[in-house]
Amino acid sequence: MRLLATALCSLLCFYSTAQKPHNPSSSELLLKLKKLNFLGSVLYVAAHPDDENTRLIAYLSNETLANTAYLSLTRGDGGQNLIGPEIREGLGIIRTQELLAARRIDGGQQFFSRANDFGYSKSTDETQQIWNREQVLEDVVWTYRKFKPDVIITRFPPDKRAGHGHHTTSAIFAQEAFKLSGDQTSYQHHLKYINTWTPKRLYMNTGRWWSPDIDENTPGVTVIDVGEYNELLGTSYTEMAALSRSQHKSQGFGSTGIRGQRLEFLELQEGESTSSDIFEGVDTSWGRVEGGKKIESMISEIIKVYQPDNPSNSLKPLLEVRDEITLLKNEHWKKIKINEIDNIIKGMLGLYLEARASNYSAAPGDNVNLNIEATNRSSIPVQLEMVTYDHLSDTVMSTDLSRNVSLNYETSLTIPQTWDYSQPYWLKEPGSLGTYKVEDIKLRGTPENAPAMDVRFSVDVMGTKLIYTVPLVYKWNDPVDGELYRPFVIVPAAFVNISEPVYLFTDDQPKKVEVTVTASQDMLRGEVSLDVPKDWLVKPSSHSISLAAKNEEQVVEFFVAPGKGQQTAEISAMVNVSGNVYDQSIQTIEYDHIPIQILMSKTSAKAVKLDIKRKGNVIGYIHGAGDAIPASLREIGYEVWEMKDDEITADNLKKVDAVILGVRALNTNDRIDFQMPVLLDFVNRGGTMMVQYNTSFRLKTENYAPYPLKIGRDRVSEENANVKILNPKHVVLNTPNKITNEDFENWVQERGLYFPSEWDDNYEAILSSNDKGEDAKDGGLLIAKYGKGHYIYSGYSWFRQLPAGVPGAFKLFVNLVSLGQEEKPSNQNLTGSK
Repeated sequence: MRLLATALCSLLCFYSTAQKPHNPSSSELLLKLKKLNFLGSVLYVAAHPDDENTRLIAYLSNETLANTAYLSLTRGDGGQNLIGPEIREGLGIIRTQELLAARRIDGGQQFFSRANDFGYSKSTDETQQIWNREQVLEDVVWTYRKFKPDVIITRFPPDKRAGHGHHTTSAIFAQEAFKLSGDQTSYQHHLKYINTWTPKRLYMNTGRWWSPDIDENTPGVTVIDVGEYNELLGTSYTEMAALSRSQHKSQGFGSTGIRGQRLEFLELQEGESTSSDIFEGVDTSWGRVEGGKKIESMISEIIKVYQPDNPSNSLKPLLEVRDEITLLKNEHWKKIKINEIDNIIKGMLGLYLEARASNYSAAPGDNVNLNIEATNRSSIPVQLEMVTYDHLSDTVMSTDLSRNVSLNYETSLTIPQTWDYSQPYWLKEPGSLGTYKVEDIKLRGTPENAPAMDVRFSVDVMGTKLIYTVPLVYKWNDPVDGELYRPFVIVPAAFVNISEPVYLFTDDQPKKVEVTVTASQDMLRGEVSLDVPKDWLVKPSSHSISLAAKNEEQVVEFFVAPGKGQQTAEISAMVNVSGNVYDQSIQTIEYDHIPIQILMSKTSAKAVKLDIKRKGNVIGYIHGAGDAIPASLREIGYEVWEMKDDEITADNLKKVDAVILGVRALNTNDRIDFQMPVLLDFVNRGGTMMVQYNTSFRLKTENYAPYPLKIGRDRVSEENANVKILNPKHVVLNTPNKITNEDFENWVQERGLYFPSEWDDNYEAILSSNDKGEDAKDGGLLIAKYGKGHYIYSGYSWFRQLPAGVPGAFKLFVNLVSLGQEEKPSNQNLTGSK
């Protein structure tokens, strides 16, 4: 009997849980065999999702065959979303999954720090202060010590050339961690779990962006041609990288593959110099581990006689290699290579192992039905000895898995009351503006939660004991898309969702607040209530709910009256079920390119009592990238017509008082070039049109303004930056609401972005703002009279301020869309418009 080894192997195809399983082809298995003989690691370090060089990661992982990973200090929470309405935490979840999707393509691994992307920063001093320098730097050191890279590569220079405080800081921390990682006196509490580690060298992934004249002959620069073609995979690394980068869909980074030579330039920053090979001086053979030299020749022989049409012929010698590896004392490389071998063995067997739940969710205490499948698609004898369900129970099998005969059975178990909900681990506790709170040090750096439940298959393959671990998933058949998967999750017994994120009270009259209760289990009965500030009133005090079936919903209505005076408050909701109080909302994040995700936040809405007046009644809204401004406008009392492409006609525009273009509409709306003449004619005839911020990159039209206007890159990143009113007498600052400097207090994340850099004299700049130490930027809000109407271009970040319930932002935004309405009566309601 061979040595019993308990290798807990997470399947490669389930790196992000609930992806459809993929069994590697014979050529892929050969590449994996070759990778067994390379013992070297490289870590790429930058600040955000999309900062990584997917060409270099693809090359290093699949050509060099190095153990390759990307450390993104943030999850991209502070960016904009081009595919949907999610921002902040929801966007961070999307971009986390996009990075994991990218790594599944280019072969890298993924790590994060606790840094929260708080938005654009112009200095490393600000970034380090907000991030909590010591915590994020510690996370970089932790990743070095855990992953043990021989080579570090940064995307950015450690100075102002990086162009973003986060970028600069990522390079600074990478260099500091290079020195601290091997220091026994630094972060000594790490040593309870992992050892110190000293990388060989650190490079900056420089290029013509930083050094216009750089080429392969530049002194001190190592050059790698990443344009090579991999015959086993049938693609070049540049083509693979384009597919990988195209997973960053929320940022609009779809990329086209290129072929031929593509040079990457690496400039040494720390460590020993080298002429051509970034692993020079690093023993990347099995000779780097004591007792490993024999293993390399054994693997080489397997590769030499490998039969592509019958990979399982290599199983017996591969199992012998595995036995040799289990005897090694080097735990780091032993774990990595045992994991790689076990995945190869599974691929050679065509071994299909799956655990499916009858529903995608369960609450603690619920019973869950499981369907288990095991299929051996090779002629090699395999015995399934036991299936274990996350230490809850097991099924002893001792069953032979015959060639291509599926073993299927059903079982059930009860979810313990003590199990945690499947909230992303970095969002379970409130953090700070710049740093997530993660107390468990072992979780730090990991990209996502472990599966809600693991199922372990214990098998015997030719006398070797193996354990394969798969996540419990939910699978169903869609009539159009066919077989689909999603993660199995643990959820509370009930969810309570408040219908709107912000309620704006313009007088003392009560407003209706709808609460949707969703059952996560059958036969749910309870009492729903709202919690409001002491001087606010809510009627009724509670509602009884009764839901017979899981996933059934019930909507209840409360009427909330505000307290006295202008104020900002919070409304929260909860449901009491047999003495247990549940106050979580559910947000389902569903896109085709990533697994379905759920976000379970504390249920709350912002309530703003504000003395605000408005002009006009019907607003036409043309969407760009996702934002929540239409809902905010409805709270003010406007009727918002979210206009589809075929509805943007001259006749329909006569029915609205103003038109607003959503954020980045000029970048994302393929029809905007044809629509703009109609829209500008609407302005010329007396209408008001407001264009929100866009970038100059990939504009869908050049004719977006009545007079010359050039979109620039200026931004004011400090949310409390000084704002100067340039013309206090301008009508937009006085009608229907008086705007003062107090209205720019308590803004969130930033003032604005991508302000116009040049504009015609027909435009009047209304406001001026600047970050500390910088010149004034006057282009954030421009207004021009055009014909009988008004054209407005604004780079101020209304898409963040209005959903956050910022009172002053509401007042000024209303004044903007009310412009010109003081001269004419409001339109009547649009029957049937949405």
